[in-house]
Amino acid sequence: MVNEEPNQQERDGTPSQTSALGEIPSLSAHPSVSAHPSVSIHPSVSAHPSSSAHPSTLAQPSGLAHPSSSGPEDLSVIKVSKRRWAVVLVFSCYSMCNAFQWIQYGSINNIFMNFYGVSAFAIDWLSMCYMLTYIPLLLPVAWLLEKFGLRTIALTGSALNCLGAWVKLGSLKPHLFPVTMLGQVICSVAQVFILGMPSRIASVWFGSNEVSTACSVAVFGNQLGIAIGFLVPPVLVPNIKDKDKLAYHISIMFYIIAGVATLLFILVIIVFKEKPKHPPSRAQSLSYALASPDASYLSSIVRLFKNLNFVLLIVTYGLNAGAFYALSTLLNRMVILHYPGEEVNAGRIGLTIVIAGMLGAMISGFWLDRTKTYKETTLVVYIMTLVGMVVYTLTLNLGHLWVVFITAGAMGFFMTGYLPLGFEFAVELTYPESEGMSSGLLNVSSQVFGIIFTISQGQIIDNYGTRRGNIFLCVFLTLGAVLTAFIRADLRRQKANKETPENKPPEEEEEEEEESKASRAPTSVLEEHL
Repeated sequence: MVNEEPNQQERDGTPSQTSALGEIPSLSAHPSVSAHPSVSIHPSVSAHPSSSAHPSTLAQPSGLAHPSSSGPEDLSVIKVSKRRWAVVLVFSCYSMCNAFQWIQYGSINNIFMNFYGVSAFAIDWLSMCYMLTYIPLLLPVAWLLEKFGLRTIALTGSALNCLGAWVKLGSLKPHLFPVTMLGQVICSVAQVFILGMPSRIASVWFGSNEVSTACSVAVFGNQLGIAIGFLVPPVLVPNIKDKDKLAYHISIMFYIIAGVATLLFILVIIVFKEKPKHPPSRAQSLSYALASPDASYLSSIVRLFKNLNFVLLIVTYGLNAGAFYALSTLLNRMVILHYPGEEVNAGRIGLTIVIAGMLGAMISGFWLDRTKTYKETTLVVYIMTLVGMVVYTLTLNLGHLWVVFITAGAMGFFMTGYLPLGFEFAVELTYPESEGMSSGLLNVSSQVFGIIFTISQGQIIDNYGTRRGNIFLCVFLTLGAVLTAFIRADLRRQKANKETPENKPPEEEEEEEEESKASRAPTSVLEEHL
């Protein structure tokens, strides 16, 4: 199916031949090009060299004429693949499975404490190991993504996720807590191969009018996994004292997730492809054209950190996502402190937060695809996240669970809905740098703040109560909202999509040249007369 844009499809339904590669040679045959520099090359390259291409690429124009031959794609055709939705749905599903395994211990924190005979802090580390593992492994995995591509990373991530799920089945005795920690660490390594993928999949497989929606769908799976992780464990694993019966219930949960992870690994092998035959958008076509096999990996990182707008986004995204990770990890503990014996409802509150956030993410994706108002939408959502957090903090201890459900859902709508916004805004600010690298740096920030917030808020809750712990998060969300206001909306990918010139037949160009000469002639005569 071809992108349904007038400038990309002719009346007879055949795809238009638009490409950054085909334009320069065809224009060089016309002398008038020299009189119009803005026509001779891509406008975004000439006007915005720092935002549209790597410096090394600008210094080597032959890079446009000789694109990377890593795939069979024909860059002269802009066309979306029918496989694109299958790819993003399979990714979303195994991301969901991995996210479930992250929160399955935290959602029934007190039950696993009793079963393994360990402290609450030890159970918290089953969640925090996801955050800790991500930080040192981001750069190696981002390099692997650039070197070997999407399919290899997808296979590795789903395989590790499956392996970790089966390892946990060897930890069904109270003295085998180290084994369950090993399985969780393997799953946390799998997460490194998953979290940075949504924006990359959206850019490689989807057209410019679908890319934000596709990114939201990809992030949607991760959020759905967290939601199921809040809902299912309290139902499958009741709070009982008999450890043999408790081990049986835990084994049911572990077997189910191991079976699902295995099925999804098989689906990844069958469905997941490296990239479509044709680029789905002008920006992606130009990105392929500008790709250089000799591009320095470290120089790309340096360029990203020289981008002040992106650096601000790294900090603000980390503050928001880190607060979400801390709330998710400690939610069971906070709810039980005020509502003893309500483990199931604690899980349902977590489910409400995430489901509301998934709805917010989908609405944000549709909104961005139609309006492209990245800065404005991000700022409004951030401010509403802060408002939601303040209201949740003030209502948690009122003694009415139904009030907590409502306020937690309102907070989650904006807090979780912000996550795909950050990914897409980052790609816009850093185009044509690697989507995997920009997303990865956002995730590193969120993991760092997640660890800091989880440990700090946990200590504050233990010593001073839940309200002060939540006020601690409100302070940092306020800082994030202020910093977001200073981010400039430099939408580089949108500029590339709008400014890529259309490939025109030589006859049309000659006609336009004659018309241009005719329109200039009277002016020249008038000037001579004057």
